[in-house]
Amino acid sequence: MAWSTPLTAVANASLTAAQWNASVRDNLLMTAPALASVAGSIFAVSGTNVIAQRTPDAAGQNGGETTTSVSYTSTLSGGAGTAGPAVTVTTGPKALIAFHCRQSTSVGGTNVWTSVAISGASSIAASDNWASSYDLTGQLFHGITYLEENLTPGSNVFTMAYRVSGGTGTFATRRINVVPF
Repeated sequence: MAWSTPLTAVANASLTAAQWNASVRDNLLMTAPALASVAGSIFAVSGTNVIAQRTPDAAGQNGGETTTSVSYTSTLSGGAGTAGPAVTVTTGPKALIAFHCRQSTSVGGTNVWTSVAISGASSIAASDNWASSYDLTGQLFHGITYLEENLTPGSNVFTMAYRVSGGTGTFATRRINVVPF
């Protein structure tokens, strides 16, 4: 069923049950309150006169883990040796992505980067273009938020990824939040 343009009332004209149902009942069934089924969801326009329910998601990991990889990897060493974190959400062509991480490098003057890779319906590699970076000894807790506008609609997996320019990078208190549109 799709939303349709309602009938225009004409003085002294009768509506059939089918006309009333198509113009009023069926259109009301296409509104956000009628389509809402998951608490905490939002609605996004998915076409002309069409809305789709979208459910944001988040994931996080606290333990400090490391990598010496100079290319992006989602799996870290040490601690539990975990990947990610990652979330799977149904998206339209856009999603708002926010992530943060406590990161540090073992060698001053080398960089550590945290980014996001997208797989599933879309295939977008992690990139320094949307990464948080740190190049001093010690540690920094920071993050970024960005709007990804080139998604293939469908089920997409958003996974945090990490890399270094040298030495060992440590990544802790990692969290990703995705709001699909």
